[in-house]
Amino acid sequence: MTFSTISALSPLDGRYAGKLSKLRPIMSEQGYMHRRVQVEVAWFIALSDCGFTEFKPLSPGARTYLLGLVKQFSEADGEAIKVIERTTNHDVKAVEYWLKSKFEARPELLAAGEFVHFGCTSEDINNTSHALQLKAGREQVLLPALDAVIAKLREMAHGYADVAMLSRTHGQTASPTTVGKEVANVVVRLIAARDRIANIKLQAKMNGAVGNYNAHLAAWPDYDWEAFSRRVVESPEPLGLGLTFQPYSIQIEPHDYMAELFDAVARTNTILVDWSRDVWGYVSLGYFKQKLRAGEVGSSTMPHKVNPIDFENAEGNLGLSNALLRHMSEKLPISRWQRDLTDSTVLRNMGVALGYAVLAYQSLLTGLGKLELNEVAVAKDLDQAWEVLAEPVQTVMRRYGLPKPYEQLKDFTRGEPMTRELMQGFIAKLEIPANDKQRLLAMTPGSYVGSAAQLARRV
Repeated sequence: MTFSTISALSPLDGRYAGKLSKLRPIMSEQGYMHRRVQVEVAWFIALSDCGFTEFKPLSPGARTYLLGLVKQFSEADGEAIKVIERTTNHDVKAVEYWLKSKFEARPELLAAGEFVHFGCTSEDINNTSHALQLKAGREQVLLPALDAVIAKLREMAHGYADVAMLSRTHGQTASPTTVGKEVANVVVRLIAARDRIANIKLQAKMNGAVGNYNAHLAAWPDYDWEAFSRRVVESPEPLGLGLTFQPYSIQIEPHDYMAELFDAVARTNTILVDWSRDVWGYVSLGYFKQKLRAGEVGSSTMPHKVNPIDFENAEGNLGLSNALLRHMSEKLPISRWQRDLTDSTVLRNMGVALGYAVLAYQSLLTGLGKLELNEVAVAKDLDQAWEVLAEPVQTVMRRYGLPKPYEQLKDFTRGEPMTRELMQGFIAKLEIPANDKQRLLAMTPGSYVGSAAQLARRV
């Protein structure tokens, strides 16, 4: 079978391939190889500046050439590494051999070739490469996609700040709010969740086979290898990696920061599952209509249907993302003794987990863009729920010490159809100050929204 999007095993590379074009170069195996080359080059250049007699500082031309290999790394380069891997059966060694092959026409680099991958175990290259992938994926794709959702929701919170809406607690009519305030609730949660994702420090180690600089010290026992490793890891790109140094490890970096990051993304996704279900319900109630697209079909047999498919797709993909993210956050920090290989195959699915999240954020943004508030339906629901004023009435009665206010309103309203006339008739008989009685008589379900509008505009 010839590979195409229609023959892809994963829908991320098939049906949804076009929607993930920004993430694929970063989180794919091609992106992984690219970062491995970046790490090897950064380490090699830094070694040349250590002052070792055996490895003189590289010339400006050699440095420019090496950094160019990173900057211009192509799909063809990735394929060339895969060809080498068929012989080595070891992907990191294949990267090392590929890099050395690029030295053949350059005597200066050829003479220093054995300093490529010097003192490194494969995991020194892998863990730094994974951190670089996550750094780029977070900053270039994940957070911008999430920010777009937050921006759209903030716009809705402000735009609908004054539109009164009936609340439903336990599925039953409850104290009114505004549409904007309910959206604002989501915005506030997402902003906090977004900050958690953005503020997690991405860690990396470069300390040899079991974390003790054994090989490094065997070669140069008096050199401060820990300080050197820290410089490479923490110095800004392109000569460093721009990550946070992890000083203690076994053969692999502990992956605790990954667990924290994946949990943070999963918590964000959970907030959006909550919102997807709520807005799906509001569409079902008729509070929102959906803009029609020419030629679009809602049902293969029911011509009238316009389904909230974007929110359904988002909910499903958020669930897939969370299943992977939670498995990774639980599994990755666990390794037998100084190393086992179970993390390696799991880590190759980071892009899948983040891909489903990004796909869901796009679906949400599309769905939100189709929504049109049906203010008539929202107002009609409110006007049929005069029983919600039982709360303010009994609260004012409490203020003035009237007997059993809660119980009176419970007997009057519970399970009974309530109208404006009935509620205002009850209020008119209350022995409370005239100004408070007039305030209650003027109150409607649509005006009983507390500070909802102000809260929505403030977000």
